[in-house]
Amino acid sequence: MKIILTKDLENLGKAGALVEVRPGYGRNYLLPRQLAVPATEKNVRQLEHQKSGILARAAKEKQNMTAMAQKLNAIEVKFTRKVGEQNKLFGSVTSKDVHEQLTAQGFELERKQVHLPEPLREVGTHEVQVKLHPEVSAKVKVTIAPEG
Repeated sequence: MKIILTKDLENLGKAGALVEVRPGYGRNYLLPRQLAVPATEKNVRQLEHQKSGILARAAKEKQNMTAMAQKLNAIEVKFTRKVGEQNKLFGSVTSKDVHEQLTAQGFELERKQVHLPEPLREVGTHEVQVKLHPEVSAKVKVTIAPEG
């Protein structure tokens, strides 16, 4: 099944790309979520006409995300948690905790943009990657201090 992507998809391609996908994936996932449109003759002609607008929007979005990444690189998120012996936390700090702190500070992010391979379980300063755009990411400092 041939489709035209309307949004950038990490494993498939950029917005405006004409790609071939399995029929079920296109019909049941991409089309209902408006991530793509069927590649009919009319849509292909319309795509050629709108390509410059799509490229300009993508460049502007990348520029906005780069500016947001610079702000995020300067941010430090602090948590206080109960600790046991050898500075090990009771519980952990997860990507959900980091996401909530960043949204409370006014950053519009989705939780899945905060990349934390495994929860933080030790006191100290850690760097957490925030992927804003396929080509732009930021590193946020996360400081965990003992309670009391």
